[in-house]
Amino acid sequence: MRLTKKGEYALRTLIRLGIAEREGKGVTSVSSLAEQERLPFKFLEAILFELRGAGYVESLRGKHGGARLAKPMKTIKMGEVVRLIDGKLAPIGCASETEYEPCTCPDEVHCGLRMLMIDVRNAIANILDRYTLEHVVEVTMRKQEREAAALKAGAKKKAAKKATARHADPADGFLAMLLETKSA
Repeated sequence: MRLTKKGEYALRTLIRLGIAEREGKGVTSVSSLAEQERLPFKFLEAILFELRGAGYVESLRGKHGGARLAKPMKTIKMGEVVRLIDGKLAPIGCASETEYEPCTCPDEVHCGLRMLMIDVRNAIANILDRYTLEHVVEVTMRKQEREAAALKAGAKKKAAKKATARHADPADGFLAMLLETKSA
């Protein structure tokens, strides 16, 4: 599975709308969303149209118009959104539950690659279907608050180094942050 730019932007937009809701802001203008997330405005409009059609977002017109979540965050599973925007979660078609495609393998039933990719699909689905937008927004805001507190406490050098990191540190993952916040 590879998340497309459209899928990435849709998830980032929902997270941004979730944060706005948590902060009591409600409606966020499309231009503000595009600016905050550094997304192309027209592309974002198309994504919002699709999210609105699926019932995740609602739009309000007028001077103070924009977008807001149409459902409670706890009911929006991340896997549902990924499937809506990008389709199957499986890395190869013959491992997909929702968009199965036969492969060219001479013995699909006993194919080791297919078995491995089914496990990859299952692992991805288990994570994306277990967590909701509410979980992601909560972890995102906690990390932002923690880093803001660290900056105030004088840990500027460490925070600056971490903010410019160019690799994916496992300690920065969602599950690591979720476990860290639960044990704190």
